[in-house]
Amino acid sequence: MMIHASIPADDPERVARVIAELWRGTSGPFPVGVPGIFVARACDDRGTQIEVGPRNIEGIPGKEQIDFRTNSAPSPYSAVHLNIASPLSEAEILGIAKREGWIARACDRGGHFKLIEFWLENKFMLEVMNDHEWKRYKKIAAGRPGAGRGA
Repeated sequence: MMIHASIPADDPERVARVIAELWRGTSGPFPVGVPGIFVARACDDRGTQIEVGPRNIEGIPGKEQIDFRTNSAPSPYSAVHLNIASPLSEAEILGIAKREGWIARACDRGGHFKLIEFWLENKFMLEVMNDHEWKRYKKIAAGRPGAGRGA
């Protein structure tokens, strides 16, 4: 089970606030670690969070724990993305993206389920699913080999 994820942003505070809004959650500064990191909290029973840090800060293996360095030329894009569930309607989600000036579009993934590609700062993709589509997605995931078994 995933507890939290960390993603990069040009404006971590704004991105964390928007993710929290998609969850009807809360956001604020992250209490430990590198200054400038903000956290979006889903306020669910699992403590789900997304940490949002400055795009140019990289975590690297240190001697005893993670170290951080600054990359003067970070790419604005990544193959990494997150899929999150939201209690908001499609119209509400698309409205938030429009207000922020970010790309968002409703997509059908091969007739199996639908989601919204929500591009934070037009650079990092969140796939956002409503409850109905999340249920469809879980049925597909449950049918995969190894699904539901501890490994």
